[in-house]
Amino acid sequence: MRRGSALHYKGRVKKGLDPIDACRLIMDTYAAKILVACSRKPKHALELSQNLDIPIAACYRRIHVLEKAGLIKPVDRALTQQGKRIALYQSQLKNAYIFFEGGKLRVRFQMITGQVEDFGGEWKEIKLMPTEEEETVGGLVRPKKVEQDEEEKEQSESKTD
Repeated sequence: MRRGSALHYKGRVKKGLDPIDACRLIMDTYAAKILVACSRKPKHALELSQNLDIPIAACYRRIHVLEKAGLIKPVDRALTQQGKRIALYQSQLKNAYIFFEGGKLRVRFQMITGQVEDFGGEWKEIKLMPTEEEETVGGLVRPKKVEQDEEEKEQSESKTD
């Protein structure tokens, strides 16, 4: 997961998160493995790393991102044989839904607390292809500039004269 992306934020699941970033958050291979493994029983990072074949540094990074997103949380602390305290994490995500309906991408997270977070859909339309009145600039769909429309009108008028 990229540092500085929308996936790095404080608190619970971020309101207004882009639906594509919400998909990335749960569809990342390591993050998905961690969410599934922690869904029934709390687990510590070393256990997750060993059982899921995730490098320990990557495991801690994903745990950090998922914890900041509110999708997992430390629910207990255990003592290792060496006397070190380690956090046990449990998934807070009960269900995740990804919908593509009527040209709109929607994502819904349902938490074990009953809280529901919606991303996309009625709140934000994701356009993948521009219409005649729009253009793609830097990978984003935007309305065409008015100047271009005026130039086209002038050109069409001069052709008819």
